Amino acid sequence: MRVSKFTGLAAGVATIALLAGCSAGGGGGDAATGEQSVTVWLYPVVPDEAAHKQFWDETVAAFQKDHKNIKVKYEIFPWANRDEALQTAIAAGKAPDLVYLIPDQLAAYQKSIQPLDDLLSKDRQKELLPNVKDSVTIDGKLLGAPILTSAMPLICNAAAFQAAGVADYPKTWDDVRAMAPKFVEKGMYALNYPASAENTLNLTFYPLLWQAGGEVYDKDGGVGFDSKAGTQALSFITDLAKEKALDPEALTTNVPLEQTAVAQGKVGCTWNNAVTEVESFWGKENVKVLPPLSDKKSVAYGTVGSLSVLKGSKAQKAAAEFAEYATGADVVKPYLKAAGFFSALSGTDPLYADDPLLGEVEKYVPDTTVGQLATSSRALMGVLSPEIQAALLGQKSPSDALKAAAAAAAPLLKK
Repeated sequence: MRVSKFTGLAAGVATIALLAGCSAGGGGGDAATGEQSVTVWLYPVVPDEAAHKQFWDETVAAFQKDHKNIKVKYEIFPWANRDEALQTAIAAGKAPDLVYLIPDQLAAYQKSIQPLDDLLSKDRQKELLPNVKDSVTIDGKLLGAPILTSAMPLICNAAAFQAAGVADYPKTWDDVRAMAPKFVEKGMYALNYPASAENTLNLTFYPLLWQAGGEVYDKDGGVGFDSKAGTQALSFITDLAKEKALDPEALTTNVPLEQTAVAQGKVGCTWNNAVTEVESFWGKENVKVLPPLSDKKSVAYGTVGSLSVLKGSKAQKAAAEFAEYATGADVVKPYLKAAGFFSALSGTDPLYADDPLLGEVEKYVPDTTVGQLATSSRALMGVLSPEIQAALLGQKSPSDALKAAAAAAAPLLKK
């Protein structure tokens, strides 16, 4: 269970909280006929726009065939400025009944979301993977019907290992430390670690923090990363940077993947790239999907996309019915495969049994987490990221960098 005890001070998030009780909602229906109208806001999860639209057209049509008293209308919005658009709609009383949200948005919009505990069937709730259900639960309330999940385990380049003369792939941090000098001797890098501000800590530092047994927040809602585990995690990567086992350009510059050392075959392993990204550069035969690295435990990041019913909706039950239908294992399968994501439900057949790469990644879905959910998550990354970069560049010690980030984060947290 995720517990939210935080109030972010970032302008957008704070405004969302203030507007939470103002929504009159969308949808509604015809009292005379009993017909319910449900509006749904979606985003381009499937890269192929036509395929994405086709899926939702067919899903809506199939649902309405068996639910003749519910009319569903959906809109696909761009990712850019999505929070501003939703917050404006809530304020104007024109928000949708159902909206696609990712975990940190669940925390930000918590006061505007209608919990699904009594709206989503108990059978469906039991079907959810435990880690997935945990990622959409705040204060004991289920805030979304998960439609997809992802996994970012360790992936290594077999050709790079051969060039470095390293026979075994790493399982632990100590294994990475042991192999790093051999990569450096060959003018290569042991790991990929992009540290420029554009990169989310969910894909860089946080997995290391979790692997060390740490958390971003402590149990009381205060800073958790300024800890023994946090120092160990940051020391692990700063030591590699000192040894030149990390690409120095990646520590300061965000460049297209094709221009990076990863694409050039000069990096041993990465946990912040998807197999589909590196396959064309490394060759399928060289992509090795492995368990997440471990110090105290082996854990990786994986996002969860879900459909949430807003409190302002006048058709909450109908919206939840559509959410349950659209996220069902059989219905959502083509959507997931077109987008390259995985099922959020247990007991379903593997989607990628015939794919040697995605099929391996799929095995690690239960070992992923989105971390702790808090309204201050994005703002906190904004103060932690530059301090991590300073430590990587040798400008601060790991402990001093984390202490500075903790001091800057304090005003963002309210216990």
